[in-house]
Amino acid sequence: MSEQTDNANDRASGEVSSTHTLEELSREYKRSVPEDLREAKPFEWYLREVTTDPKVARNAHQRVADMFDHYGTRYDEDAGVVEYLLASEDPLHDGENAFYGREVHESIHEFVNKVKSGARGLGPEKRIKLLLGPVGSGKSHFDWLVRRYFEDYTRSDEGRMYTFRWTDLCSVIEDQDPADDTVRSAMNQEPLVLLPQDQRDEVIEELNGNLDAPYTVRNEQSLDPASGFYMDELLAHYEDDLQAVLENHVEVVRLVADENQRRCIETFEPKDKKNQDETELTGDVNYSKLAVYGENDPRAFDYAGAFCNANRGIFSGEELLKLQREFLYDFLHASQEQTIKPRNNPRIDIDQVIVGRTNMPEYRDKKGDEKMEAFNDRTKRIDYPYVLEYDEEAEIYRKMLRNADVPDIHIEPHAMEMAGLFGVLTRIEEPTDESVSLVQKAKAYNGEIDETDEIDERKLRENGDRAADIAEGMEGVSARFIGDEIAEAIMDSRHRGRGYLSPLAVFKHFETNLENHGSIPEENLDTYHRYLELVREEYKERAIEDVRHALAYDVDEIRRQGEKYMDHVMAYIDDTTVEDDLTGREQEPDETFLRSVEEKLEVPGDRKDDFRQEVANWVSRRAREGSSFDPQENDRLRRALERKLWEDKKHNINFSALVSAGELDDDERAAWVDALTEQGYSAEGAREVLEFAGAEVAKSELEE
Repeated sequence: MSEQTDNANDRASGEVSSTHTLEELSREYKRSVPEDLREAKPFEWYLREVTTDPKVARNAHQRVADMFDHYGTRYDEDAGVVEYLLASEDPLHDGENAFYGREVHESIHEFVNKVKSGARGLGPEKRIKLLLGPVGSGKSHFDWLVRRYFEDYTRSDEGRMYTFRWTDLCSVIEDQDPADDTVRSAMNQEPLVLLPQDQRDEVIEELNGNLDAPYTVRNEQSLDPASGFYMDELLAHYEDDLQAVLENHVEVVRLVADENQRRCIETFEPKDKKNQDETELTGDVNYSKLAVYGENDPRAFDYAGAFCNANRGIFSGEELLKLQREFLYDFLHASQEQTIKPRNNPRIDIDQVIVGRTNMPEYRDKKGDEKMEAFNDRTKRIDYPYVLEYDEEAEIYRKMLRNADVPDIHIEPHAMEMAGLFGVLTRIEEPTDESVSLVQKAKAYNGEIDETDEIDERKLRENGDRAADIAEGMEGVSARFIGDEIAEAIMDSRHRGRGYLSPLAVFKHFETNLENHGSIPEENLDTYHRYLELVREEYKERAIEDVRHALAYDVDEIRRQGEKYMDHVMAYIDDTTVEDDLTGREQEPDETFLRSVEEKLEVPGDRKDDFRQEVANWVSRRAREGSSFDPQENDRLRRALERKLWEDKKHNINFSALVSAGELDDDERAAWVDALTEQGYSAEGAREVLEFAGAEVAKSELEE
């Protein structure tokens, strides 16, 4: 009996056959768990292990720094920035949380550099890494992603770490609560802290001799107060025989970071100012143990503060600067001294990467507060702006749609890009150079600069940062707002029975809802509506370009015109003549013809030589590579030739008829719709863009 028949019988009987058996699921889970997760090892084993692999004893900054490299890096030559694959590709989640945009990856690279500097002991290990950016820029999501990858990394062999637990304490310590006969290190400390500093230094010196890394292992921490108490009691019992203490009462266990269990990762959120309590950070008395051990006994302390939970890993402070000034003082020792000082308890050494996040208003408020000078001095600010390349911004929206249960709807060409362009226009500063428009600046940032364009992208970026309050891209409309409007436009299109989402539908939702978004200042609304009109104009040009391609595209004619153009260009450059196709006579290069092509790209007369040389160089490179000339493979030349062909043909096209289906032959319209569907349009979307572009061209024809 076939598998299909079996499945059919299962359905008929009301039973559904699963492709995943419990045995398979269990086996898959077991593979994801470190083999030694449940094992307890003697301290002697750990000494041998750490000598063989010194990276096991890394501190938090070193482990986080190695984590970024572990998942891979790539150098983006076009953007000139290192991309860390955990952020650019998100291999753990199949790209679900990938980040886009040059500015974002520059910020991530800056963050990693600070962590790596801290790994080398250059100073940033004693600073708070403060991600500063506008709402919806992705800084919180990046912080979340780092925590997820840290969990995964500590489960791997390359990222493993260990801690210890005390055992059989009641046999030595008379007043030890039987419930505490076995006690895990309250701070999940590195097992080497069990060694006195002199002996520890000897071991560490040997480790560094075997270490293949850009940093050295260091550890000058003291045992946490409870472990210090146990060590003193046990050493007294064994007459300072350290070996006896470690062999009889210490077990080394695998340590895996887990935010849900508040182990090596902790997030801290601001609460009502009146209810803020430093014990949330540093821990407090364990009142259930107070009656057992008495006041001021370190065993009666509850190591449940956020800094305690984050030890050996990552502390993440959400909206950090919303905390009261007095509450932020706890971060001074935590960052600079790498210690915390709970009330009624000795100081506690900590080892963690402290990350904070904050929005612009809170940062401006605290930056101007002289009483916050000490805190600000212990902060390494990392600007986390909005994306400023609209193609990259469009990828954010596509990711949003990929990760959602989107209705069956076709996203038309340019819809995401034009939404991204609107977002970018609200974020970039107006150019100081009057010869460059705001849209041209956005295109320059998007990598659409031709070799003959006199636009200096680097200078534009420098001027933009100077003109901005903090940096360019730190203000404007968020991707979150735009994503919400795209989602509404999709649902509205479905409600109206439209199976496609066009840029026009997206524009309509922008225009309607700008005033209703609480994060957009009222004084910016007129400017943003003006930007929306600029985007409409850009879309109009692109729609006409697509229709032009559909209505007037002729591969053979473009090739003929391209070959003619190159013959005349080469004759012009070499100062020779060209043979006339009709008479066969030699003639001078046809300047009128050459300019009729170049003007379609708005190449000015004083730049024509540069453009011609650029195209000639491209043809020469192709020839050296053994490739024949094909104008289709040079984007600028192809566009110029298409536009010239359009100019030659457009007077024979009834554009007014495009707007009214009744005035156009059905076969002719169907052919044009088919041509547009080949460019990525749906049939419905093709008909809409034909009508839209046809109306615009007809209007311009009348004006001419």
